[in-house]
Amino acid sequence: MHMRQHDQLEASAWVRRFARLIAPGGAVLDLACGQGRHARHLAGLGYQVEALDRDGASLAALEGVAGVKTRCADVEGAPWPYPAGSFDGIVVTNYLHRPLMPALLDALRPRGVLIYETFALGNEMLGRPSKPEFLLRPHELLQWVQGRVQVLAFEQGRVERPKPAVIQRICAIQRGIEACRLDLPE
Repeated sequence: MHMRQHDQLEASAWVRRFARLIAPGGAVLDLACGQGRHARHLAGLGYQVEALDRDGASLAALEGVAGVKTRCADVEGAPWPYPAGSFDGIVVTNYLHRPLMPALLDALRPRGVLIYETFALGNEMLGRPSKPEFLLRPHELLQWVQGRVQVLAFEQGRVERPKPAVIQRICAIQRGIEACRLDLPE
């Protein structure tokens, strides 16, 4: 069963649900952005997006998109390119490189929003990725962020769309927020 082209181009429902929690007009990193489905969505909401991927050919699809700046970089083989407090939001989907997690959290400004969604153990039964180094262990995203950010939402388990997969996803906000009421989107 192949994914419909539409599903590959549409932003993830998880990203769409939480994107508006990012400060209006803020700077957002779309890490390992591929052809930029999330960069396009975020730019459409008025954010200033830095779309990073190591594949220049994929990034070319974003040339000329208003509100999107591309950066071709290999964040696994080179130093992390961003100083602390660079972004109001960071979006990561379908990508996992565990050593980056501390740098990602540092790169969030106070009240910055992390929206992360990727594959988890059990996915190897359904397709790719299937190697354990690319699959989160149960509650792994929660363990990474524990004590560093406030978790707004966390889910793990099997999904059917856009294709059957086992995933884990989190939305968290960088500390430094006053006690405020957050209206979570449905």
